[in-house]
Amino acid sequence: MISREPTIERLAIAQSLLLEPFGLDESHLSAALNEIRAHKVDEADLYFQYTRSEGWSLEEGIVKTGSFSIDQGVGVRAVSGEKTAFAYSDDLSNASMLDAARTVRSISSAARNARTKIATKKIAPTRSLYPELDPIATMGSTAKVELLGKVEQLARARDPRVAQVMAGLASEYDVVMVARADGTLAADVRPLVRLSVTVFAEYKGRREMGSAGGGGRFGLAYFDEAMINQYVDEAVKAALTNLESRPAPAGEMTVVLGPGWPGILLHEAIGHGLEGDFNRKGSSAFSGRIGQRVAAKGVTVLDDGTIPDRRGSLNVDDEGNASQRNVLIEDGILKAYIQDAMNARLMGVKATGNGRRESYAHVPMPRMTNTYMLAGESDPKEIVASIKRGLYATNFGGGQVDITSGKFVFSASEAYWVEKGKILYPVKGATIIGNGPDALTRVSMIGNDLRLDSGVGTCGKEGQSVPVGVGQPTLRIDGLTVGGTA
Repeated sequence: MISREPTIERLAIAQSLLLEPFGLDESHLSAALNEIRAHKVDEADLYFQYTRSEGWSLEEGIVKTGSFSIDQGVGVRAVSGEKTAFAYSDDLSNASMLDAARTVRSISSAARNARTKIATKKIAPTRSLYPELDPIATMGSTAKVELLGKVEQLARARDPRVAQVMAGLASEYDVVMVARADGTLAADVRPLVRLSVTVFAEYKGRREMGSAGGGGRFGLAYFDEAMINQYVDEAVKAALTNLESRPAPAGEMTVVLGPGWPGILLHEAIGHGLEGDFNRKGSSAFSGRIGQRVAAKGVTVLDDGTIPDRRGSLNVDDEGNASQRNVLIEDGILKAYIQDAMNARLMGVKATGNGRRESYAHVPMPRMTNTYMLAGESDPKEIVASIKRGLYATNFGGGQVDITSGKFVFSASEAYWVEKGKILYPVKGATIIGNGPDALTRVSMIGNDLRLDSGVGTCGKEGQSVPVGVGQPTLRIDGLTVGGTA
């Protein structure tokens, strides 16, 4: 059997799903783009997408709901200066695509020369970070139901205080194709799976919750017996720990963040502030600070869309640019922002492979992929032992951030009170309050235990949601404000 180069293979898959069934080929895409280029625009593209998704959920011991959907369509965009015109349709006919092209070209009335040069076809450079498979087909329906039932059985067997178990299994097969006015043609085949486990424990009239889960860009075989047991153990442990929790003390104190998912604080409080659109408009606390110290020495923050199989990774972004490993902060110095094509052009820099959109019905914007801080040299146990009086937070729930000021508020879903280097008891109701740029300067110890999250992150921005990854090592931050219930 002769296999094709991955980029060509992905293009072939995209064309078989998005063009051929509707009588389209590359000549039709060129014609639509030329309709847009009949008026003077800086950028124009067509974004085709085919998404097949499935979800199963268990509650009260039975699989109560199941869903399956297919969505497909095309988004047509023209950009002139800072202005964007956008139209989309779930009708993939040539007539509908041309109508959309004529609509968005009205963003500029300056006619081009009638002899505009036709762009030369260019296959976008890309990567091969995950398999080109449909994860829905990697496990039968009966096996999926049995998997969720096993989660229920294992969780209840862990402890008699487990009162309720909820679990969900989601799979998505996403195929995209981008055609740009400069002749670039790109495609990606993106599998995505996720298993989530939520456990409620009760004791003496008190009820607490714990959750766990994970996933990534691969098939459902990833959720083998060992992985299911790990998620169940984590969720049950969190619920039982919270049963023993006491009200959290409040005040200014040392806070130690655990590795992995607590990187969500880094993502929200710092990552969004480094996105190109906020900085171009001057609305970020990091605007105009390239080359300046914005964090303590030793703090290096990356956004990396090239990590194999990760939830936030992309072979190619939603503008046809290959994903990259972008160093944003290096040893405390701000080096770069996260860029899509439009903001990169307006700021006079290169795109960083971070142009992302929720679907064909949305415009792209600069978004994070996998954002994390590199490891340091400290032993995590020594970091916790260094706390005289403070909080050790190992898991987070929701939070809010003001991009302009950098102020953030996060709730800890699992945290412990520490005195004289000893973990005394779990606490409940702790909120961590601070300012992103200021908090980075207060980092005093960085662990050697960098960990990425298990594959559960979803980032929201301006009404659009995309899968992302976060991560960090154990981290000590001095002088953060903790709002508590004590």
